[in-house]
Amino acid sequence: MAKSKWKDIKAIWFYCYIWSMENLREKPVMSNIGKSTNILWHDCPIGQTERQKLLGQKGCVIWITGLSGSGKSTVACALSRELHYRGHHTYVLDGDNLRHGLNRDLSFKAEDRTENIRRVGEVAKLFADAGTICIASLISPYRRDRDACRALLPDSRFIEVFMDLPLELCEARDPKGLYKLARTGKIKGFTGVDDPYESPENCRYVIKKRNFKLKGK
Repeated sequence: MAKSKWKDIKAIWFYCYIWSMENLREKPVMSNIGKSTNILWHDCPIGQTERQKLLGQKGCVIWITGLSGSGKSTVACALSRELHYRGHHTYVLDGDNLRHGLNRDLSFKAEDRTENIRRVGEVAKLFADAGTICIASLISPYRRDRDACRALLPDSRFIEVFMDLPLELCEARDPKGLYKLARTGKIKGFTGVDDPYESPENCRYVIKKRNFKLKGK
């Protein structure tokens, strides 16, 4: 690395150090949370208000829930695209995609489903805090888990959308072939087949499709 470049890096580091000493004088509060002990929360001078002002929008979480095959991902991506074209910053957290990385260590057992939603809720909160419109698209079958995510944010910044499509229609669509695998016993604990889905009781929006006809009926 060139000497001049190294000097620039040292100068930036020194400036940041001096600035932090002059502006962050409050003592950090030590606390114990969950399994972590003696951890500190560090506040930064650039907060939610400043980030929202920079982006020209307020961050929020749009949580889309429903059975597999109900169209959650399709709606999430369409909404993100439309908002993007209108000049808004968005990000989609898709349940399947997250299991390729962040949640790849989790199974579909009840306790792992709960942890899956908890993690996504925390990530969604960070996006909202950064001023982004975060669109989370997950089956999220258990009401208590969705309510726990809702509790992370003020009501006005958590918008729950329920894809209220009948199981018969979702199964008839079966775009990923998962219902077929579940019905033949190749997948256990599949929502709607041998694991329950708890419908929202007070969501903001409900998308329904009641008038449908299955082949042969």
